[in-house]
Amino acid sequence: MGFYEEQILPRLTDRVLRGQEAARLRARVTAGLSGEVLEVGFGSGLNMPYYPAAVTRVRAVDPSAVARKLAAERVATSTVPVEYIGADAQALPLADASVDHVVSILTLCTIPAVDRALAEIRRVLRPGGAFHFMEHGLSPDEAVARWQHRLTPLQRRVFGGCHIDRPIGRLVADEAGRAVACRRPVPGWGREPVNPRPMLARSVSRTYRRSSGPSGLAWPVVWPGLAWPGL
Repeated sequence: MGFYEEQILPRLTDRVLRGQEAARLRARVTAGLSGEVLEVGFGSGLNMPYYPAAVTRVRAVDPSAVARKLAAERVATSTVPVEYIGADAQALPLADASVDHVVSILTLCTIPAVDRALAEIRRVLRPGGAFHFMEHGLSPDEAVARWQHRLTPLQRRVFGGCHIDRPIGRLVADEAGRAVACRRPVPGWGREPVNPRPMLARSVSRTYRRSSGPSGLAWPVVWPGLAWPGL
């Protein structure tokens, strides 16, 4: 890891991912969480103010030592305890069915073997657990998708391997074996969609009934959604 990725990028990310719209979406992602929560890509702890009191512990996975230092104050002032358990979501140091929920915010786009990470997330979730996410993803708009493909090489260099053209929704659905519950994507960061519908047509999952809670972000549109409840 070079100087930029080790020292500058965590601080840049901490600044960029703040703001009222991001805060509103974080609050939606974390709504309804309880018990043991695994957060993949804990970063500088920007989600800590939004974890409900029903969360008994957050187990944090993140490769950045600088981000951990940036998170220290947020962790210290939170009533929810945090335990750092590792740096690699592709090989989680947790037993099978050991957490109630998993949270990922703008993280799956950077993981090299994202399919392995999703398999690990599914493995550690307890029956009835859910994966709450807000992620970059390939736009269904072909014109936008073309620009995403063009810009991804630059995005990867500037933002630590971030792929803005990953089909996150399909990848999650493939691992879950069912459609991901979400709403129709619309232009704009944080805007509410007009007509809800499943993002994928494989099946109309029970998760869709809960799509008004946690949310998934697909750059440059917003896809509220929830994956894998009821396993």
